[in-house]
Amino acid sequence: MTFENLEYNEKKDFTSLEAWKKARSVKLFFYNEVIPLLPEDEKYNLNIQIRKASVSITDNISEGYGRYHYQEGMQFYRISRASMYELKDYLISCFDFNYINREKFDKGLILIEEAKITLNGFIKFVKSQLQKAK
Repeated sequence: MTFENLEYNEKKDFTSLEAWKKARSVKLFFYNEVIPLLPEDEKYNLNIQIRKASVSITDNISEGYGRYHYQEGMQFYRISRASMYELKDYLISCFDFNYINREKFDKGLILIEEAKITLNGFIKFVKSQLQKAK
């Protein structure tokens, strides 16, 4: 079997979702701009928690997208939203412990808030599709 004739259709994939794109920006922000600033003694504590939560925000959107029923997908989108709140708390902790400066803190807050607003809109849209399907 070869894959030469297969075409990728972004419109039928979770990567086309604006909510996933914004969640990805949050994940990359934490991986590229926050985690490298953490001290060595946070390697197995805050570092690991941030990694898990930041990966969770995108992987739950993608998993929810892959579910057959709207209701099932919404559960994963809500888990993604909860992970964003968790990341917001970690961002506040990083600022409180002076691991990041005000500029990095403000940038993270903006990214998280934009992602949450977009994900909330997507959840609302999916919920409306669920209502139509009933």
